[in-house]
Amino acid sequence: MRLKLQDLTRQFGKKTAVDAVTVDIAPGQMVGVIGRSGAGKSTLLRMINRLADPTSGSIHFGDVEVSSLRGSALRHWRRDCAMIFQQFNLVPRLDVMTNVLLGRLDHRSTLASILNLFTREERLLAIAALERLGIEQTALQPAGTLSGGQQQRVAIARALMQRPKMLLADEPIASLDPLNAKIVMDSLRDINRNEGITVLTNLHTLDTARTYCERIIGMSQGRVVFDGTPDELTADAVHQIYGVGDASTFDEGMTSTSITVPQPTAEHTGIHPSSGVRSLATV
Repeated sequence: MRLKLQDLTRQFGKKTAVDAVTVDIAPGQMVGVIGRSGAGKSTLLRMINRLADPTSGSIHFGDVEVSSLRGSALRHWRRDCAMIFQQFNLVPRLDVMTNVLLGRLDHRSTLASILNLFTREERLLAIAALERLGIEQTALQPAGTLSGGQQQRVAIARALMQRPKMLLADEPIASLDPLNAKIVMDSLRDINRNEGITVLTNLHTLDTARTYCERIIGMSQGRVVFDGTPDELTADAVHQIYGVGDASTFDEGMTSTSITVPQPTAEHTGIHPSSGVRSLATV
């Protein structure tokens, strides 16, 4: 199902955070949204997930008008449109397994959720999600004891437990070191390619967007100023998005931290060939 945004606008008082954005995203695309801080990237994703309501405009996913959903229909949409945050949003005192299982809450009865009655099938799904991301050995650890990279992979596993139709990632690698950033982005690309799930992710890093995303949307002052392939992201386009310096001398290094790293040796990794995800178990 296609995601269609039509003249989507969000205002905070007199400030327009997102200004008449019209975008059509085909099923199964991996799309990176880039731009300076304050360009409207996070607000855009929050509106798609309906964590923020549009001031005007519409959001459609297939035949569903997302922007008009209320009550249980809105809860179902948030289940189908999973969100991954920069700060992980895990429960630090709960073990990793339980944090992942929380992704099933919208699939279960209220009583079962209150009593924490997860089925054997749900627990097997949670273990499979952790194995896919190379962190099954952390299942019984409190989430707060994990590294940042591991916590973000737990958040991705929790999102997978929702069985989403779309995955939104709001700056998923902004607080990670380059190696963990690579592992997380490899995981998102694997999910996109192998599951066919549409992935829409906000990124600060141009090199990451070029490497992982088949389509890049550039925002500036709440508007879409670029929408194209990585090959079409020329120096002039980058200058228009970031609005600094001269296009001919613009240094992309100012926007990114490279996540290109040497491949670790097999004895230091937890590699799962069946999933295609390269994961560093000791990180």
